[in-house]
Amino acid sequence: MTTLLNTVEAPPRYIPNDPRPSLIGMTRDALADAMGRAGVAEKQRRMRAGQIWHWIYHRGVQSFAEMTNIAKDLRQRLDEEFVIGRPDIVTEQVSNDGTRKWLLKLAPDERGARHEVEMVYIPEEDRGTLCISSQVGCTLTCTFCHTGTQKLVRNLTANEIVGQVMMARDRVKDWPGDIEANPSPPSGGRYITNVVLMGMGEPLYNFDNVKDAMEIVTDGEGISLSRRRITLSTSGVVPEIPRAGAEIGTMLAISLHGTTDEIRNRLVPLNKKYPIKELLQACRNYPGLSNARRITFEYVMLKGINDSPEDAKRLVKLLAGIPAKINLIPFNPWPGTAYECSDWDTIETFAEIVNRAGYASPVRTPRGRDIMAACGQLKSESQKIRAKERLALDAGA
Repeated sequence: MTTLLNTVEAPPRYIPNDPRPSLIGMTRDALADAMGRAGVAEKQRRMRAGQIWHWIYHRGVQSFAEMTNIAKDLRQRLDEEFVIGRPDIVTEQVSNDGTRKWLLKLAPDERGARHEVEMVYIPEEDRGTLCISSQVGCTLTCTFCHTGTQKLVRNLTANEIVGQVMMARDRVKDWPGDIEANPSPPSGGRYITNVVLMGMGEPLYNFDNVKDAMEIVTDGEGISLSRRRITLSTSGVVPEIPRAGAEIGTMLAISLHGTTDEIRNRLVPLNKKYPIKELLQACRNYPGLSNARRITFEYVMLKGINDSPEDAKRLVKLLAGIPAKINLIPFNPWPGTAYECSDWDTIETFAEIVNRAGYASPVRTPRGRDIMAACGQLKSESQKIRAKERLALDAGA
């Protein structure tokens, strides 16, 4: 049975019109520079920034008062100048399979609006996967994806991307102090071992913030997740794919979903700009590509659209020479969709053809369908502000 938890167990972390910037999401250099605002002498700024980095990202503290190796008067000045908050939780839903979905409310933007995003945690026996968002809404309009029906509201900041990981660690008690007190992992799975940028949004259209956020998440003296445990999923923003490999360096997943330009144009309209041939060439040139760092190709199974044996054979030919894994994803329905999930026999036939060609092609077990937390089902109610309204707000500012 699905459980809905209204997590109003603490007052909101954000104070209306609070002018204090958050330290979450700052690079090490930016954090050191920020120490000057708190009156730290220039020669001590890097040292103090290192201490604060440890407390925020390794210990997971939520107040400056907990930073016990920093002088009390400096802690007070830091509290006057900065915050270290996470997004607020609007609701937490727990699926009958243990999947958790959070609706998160972000800090006020420059106009005071507080937008919302969704995030999902999937506990399994051998891993705990956190699916995070990179945009409010989405730049793209993939027709089979629920998020694609919500227009882009804005990009998430590095603060808001990292804050999702930290908030999830809070909820599953995955900080060192929590684990020391209770070494047993969460019920039904592992602590957070993997992060996937597969939630709301197209990560490569928010490149700089995603890059800064992943730098923090992978820092060995902080959250310390391996880049091989992080997967960035793109619908095929071809010019940014080589740059992502060189500068972000995570694992790569491609939302492919079609084996001809005709089909993919319909499912992933971005294909009209960057067709399959260009996309796969960018994959072949992905920095660091090897059998140890295979690209994952995501392929949603849509009844009568892309699920024939001919599609499977074309898929194998398209990916020839690319170290790859193929994730076959049973379509997860959402209200108003015109698509249906392929029959199970059809999916098995498709998988068998791909397997015989030598590709690992697991069929992804749908998780969290009952709470709309499965792949392609995320969406928030945040709306893009109309140009006329934005001008009126600017005029009154």
